Parts: sequence; structure tokens; C-alpha cells
Amino acid sequence: MSDARTNVRDALYEPPGPRTRRITAAATGISLAGIGVLAALVVRRFAVAGQLDAKYWALFTKGTTWLYLGKGLVGTLRAAAMAGVITFAMGFLMMILRISRLRAARAVGTALVEFTRGVPTLLFIYFFFLVVPQLGVAMPAFWKITLPVAISASGIVAEVLRSGVNAVPKGQREAALSLGMRESSVFLKVVFPQAIRFCIPALISELVIVLKDTTFAYVVTFPDLMQNAKVLISNYDSLLAVYLVVAVIYIFINYLLNRLSDFAAKRRDRGLVVKTG
Repeated sequence: MSDARTNVRDALYEPPGPRTRRITAAATGISLAGIGVLAALVVRRFAVAGQLDAKYWALFTKGTTWLYLGKGLVGTLRAAAMAGVITFAMGFLMMILRISRLRAARAVGTALVEFTRGVPTLLFIYFFFLVVPQLGVAMPAFWKITLPVAISASGIVAEVLRSGVNAVPKGQREAALSLGMRESSVFLKVVFPQAIRFCIPALISELVIVLKDTTFAYVVTFPDLMQNAKVLISNYDSLLAVYLVVAVIYIFINYLLNRLSDFAAKRRDRGLVVKTG
């Protein structure tokens, strides 16, 4: 007998056979060909409409254009990072309420989770943009985008954390209690650190959603990537070129985050399952 460490996915799913691999390869080839034809038709349509003329792309030969987009990207990353921190903090508090032994606390936690998950992000943004100023609260544009985005995502993060806590074997808690540890210490020192290990890939995936939700910053005129792109479009009348470049930037950032999520998942799964053979 020899032991070979593998991940959970390898343990649950058998590798595809020759026939399945041929079908997968054929389907992939057909899909790529179809996407290529569709892309060619789109490019041709843009060319016929004159959208590929050099005058619409000349602005990207200027360093000032990239500097301006770079400043917007920094604003986007700042807003997403702050929203991510607030989301985790709020999600943690909601999760504590959801798993509380007190029925009233669980009811409050459930109501908060369902409310934040059910209301669209844009409505939260309009609330902070239109209603909060009428209440006499002066708030910078940065917080008018980070707070509503964080509130909108906090309910999902709370459920992700709760699922991680539930995934920790109950024996861990019982063993810690038998050693004389207090309930709060057991949760913070034993249960929650293990729960985070299960949750990291899902939390990183949620950060992708938070990043995309920051594109609503144009509503509050916060100088993020999308807002700066709108300024470039108004100055150069180059809608397609600017939006296409901005889309590529967003795709690249989200790709990096998704790769980070996959890496975290593999690190989490490594060694959890042992295959003997």
C-alpha cells in the first residue's frame, strides 16, 4: 500500500475516459470556431461603421491617457479593498447573530442577511447618494460607493462564513470544551480559524463581485476607472475604444482574482483527502 495525497475534487470525480475526452475536445473546437466567427462578424460590423478608424484609438498613444486611466484604476482598487474589509466585518457580525443560541439574535441575523441579499446594490447606492444628504449627513463620494457595496455583499459573506463554521467537525468544539476552554475562546481560537480555511476561495470569489459592483461609482461621481473612462469618452468621442480597453482591464483583474481563488482552493484541499492504492 502506498499513500498519495490528492485534493477533494480528485477524490470525488473520476478522470474522463477516452470517449469523453474526444467529445470534450470536439465540443471545445466547435465552440471556439463559433466564437471566432462571431468575433469576426462583430469586428467587421465595427469596421463598416467606422469605429475602428485610427482617430478613435489615437488617444491610447498618449501617456496622459494611461495615467488618467491608472488613477481611475487606483480609485477602483481602493474602493473595492475598503468595501471588502467592511463586507467581511459586517458579514462576521451577521454570522455571529445567525449562529447565536438566542432566538431573538438569530431572528435579527436572518432578517439582516435576507435584507442585504434581497435589495439590489444600486438601491443602496441611491439611498446613500440621495437620502443620506437630506438627513444632514455630509459624506464623501468614496464612502457613498464603498458602504452600499459592502452592505449589499455582507449578507452573502455571512452565509459563506456560516457554512464554513458548520463544516468544522463538532468534535473539535467538544474536545476544546472538555479541556476547560470558554465557549467564546473555543469559537475564536479553534472553530473560526478552521472555518476560514474552508471559506477563503468563496470569499475571494465574492471580492470579484465587490470589485464589479464598484463600477456603479459613476452614480456618485467618484473618480474610479469607469468614471474616468466616461470623461475620456466625452473628450475624445471614442466610446467603443475606451470601453473596450476598460473591459480588458476589468477582465484581467478578475482573472487574477479567480486564479487566486483557485490557488487558495488547491491549498485548502491539499492533504485533506488521502488516497490509498
